[in-house]
Amino acid sequence: MTTTPATTAVDARTDTAADPSSSLLVRACRRSQGEGLPVWFMRQAGRSLPEYKRVRQGIAMLDSCARPDLVAEITLQPVRRYGVDAAIFYSDIMVPLKAAGVDLDIVPGRGPVVAEPVRDRAGLDRLVPREPGDLSFVTEAVGLLVAELGATPLIGFAGAPFTLASYLVEGGPSKDYARTKALMVGDPELWDDLCERLATLSAHFLRTQVDAGASAVQLFDSWAGSLSAADYTASAAPHSTRVLAAVADVPRIHFGVGTGELLGLMGEAGADVVGVDWRIPLGSASERLGPAYAVQGNLDPAVLGAPWPLVANRVREAIRSGASAPGHIFNLGHGVPPETDPDVLARVVDLVHAEGPGIRADALTP
Repeated sequence: MTTTPATTAVDARTDTAADPSSSLLVRACRRSQGEGLPVWFMRQAGRSLPEYKRVRQGIAMLDSCARPDLVAEITLQPVRRYGVDAAIFYSDIMVPLKAAGVDLDIVPGRGPVVAEPVRDRAGLDRLVPREPGDLSFVTEAVGLLVAELGATPLIGFAGAPFTLASYLVEGGPSKDYARTKALMVGDPELWDDLCERLATLSAHFLRTQVDAGASAVQLFDSWAGSLSAADYTASAAPHSTRVLAAVADVPRIHFGVGTGELLGLMGEAGADVVGVDWRIPLGSASERLGPAYAVQGNLDPAVLGAPWPLVANRVREAIRSGASAPGHIFNLGHGVPPETDPDVLARVVDLVHAEGPGIRADALTP
């Protein structure tokens, strides 16, 4: 399948006089999209694209995030290839910690690894600064992107305090977050101090992107689904609320994995849009959330490897289910898997654009 239509589509979006605040994505976030349906993909800028692999060759992940020219190029790649309705700022949730001086690395095949995990008060004071570091490279990269994207909105993003804390406490990725939850319950004062500092870093990271021109933001609380509703309410939500409050002037998307029982709480933390993974239909998610929130999602990323007719049917099902929400942004239920065929994503975008409005209109007809 050719990608020429998507490539030429981006040319029409580079009118710098255009205002992304009237884009389909922003209207969907504001619950006023009508029958149109915007689409973008989490992790669209990155590992599944051959052009990404070429420009990243020999460059460490965190180093690539600190080069404005490279950040701009990688962020734009999926917009050029697919014609998606939004760009997502290419970075990593650990970047603000690295900028603030935390000794960490992104290890290929494993993820973020922290040299000295935070397990006690001394570890907190040693590792997590009270003030954010210099993010001038972020400001420069966003400026380059906004000038190039024109009417296409740029989504800024950051990691939520709970998810960032889980990496710092565990020292890296975890299957059960046992150390994290033990610290959270066993030393709530230390936990709150840790999350307050992380909230400061994440809020500054988001605010920097918005001040430079991002039109919306997404807060990733990727691992919040490991918490009960009671623990989320007491120990995670207040810190996410502080982060989201710092960027209340733009639409805010709040996303986590396995958070079906937390959707309402994640909305109440300060979101305009709640991201939904593939475990719950969008219509059911919207019923839980109520009319004050749009939804985002939620094709299972694993389905992308199935035969196209099955992928297409799942896409249509998600569109149909999402039509009952007051706003819907089509996306995956998590990030693009690295082995995904880019042509499949291109076909998904084409299907959403071609059939999405009709499917929504039919679903909304009494």
